[in-house]
Amino acid sequence: MEKYVFKKYSSEFPKLFTREKTKLKKFLPKNAKIKHIGSTAIPGLGGKGIIDIFISVNKKDIKKTKEKLEKFDYIFKPSGGSKQRKFFEKDYTYHKKTRRVHIHLTFHNSQEFKRAIDFVEYLKNNPKITKEYAKIKKQGTKLAKGNAKVYQKHKKKFLEKINKRKI
Repeated sequence: MEKYVFKKYSSEFPKLFTREKTKLKKFLPKNAKIKHIGSTAIPGLGGKGIIDIFISVNKKDIKKTKEKLEKFDYIFKPSGGSKQRKFFEKDYTYHKKTRRVHIHLTFHNSQEFKRAIDFVEYLKNNPKITKEYAKIKKQGTKLAKGNAKVYQKHKKKFLEKINKRKI
């Protein structure tokens, strides 16, 4: 899959999320929260076209949920997570296109879960800022030429402003 190629927002993204959510609900704990995050969750944003999904479960269910995700071919990536969040990815083909899903697994009420949901809601409610962020992401993909660190660094100051609401 191509890394750091900017793709315009597509109305397919919410459908792809719903499709994946339906699959996940079949094996996740009943009280799991499954939320669409990242650029594909925000109309008009655009980005890499990866469907980011944040899942929260009871703390006691983290290990069991991690094992189930792995059983269903979500690849655990230890370097992509944090103390509060486990990270997985999965590639699949849909309508002859290779798609990627990122799963972020955490426990209910974790700060990372709250921050991610808040970020998406903020951008959804502020189209002007979303448009500005899309421009920064597009520039970042051109500058990065596939280098994740360059891409992240390019977005960093803008993201910090959003997270501190100094925008």
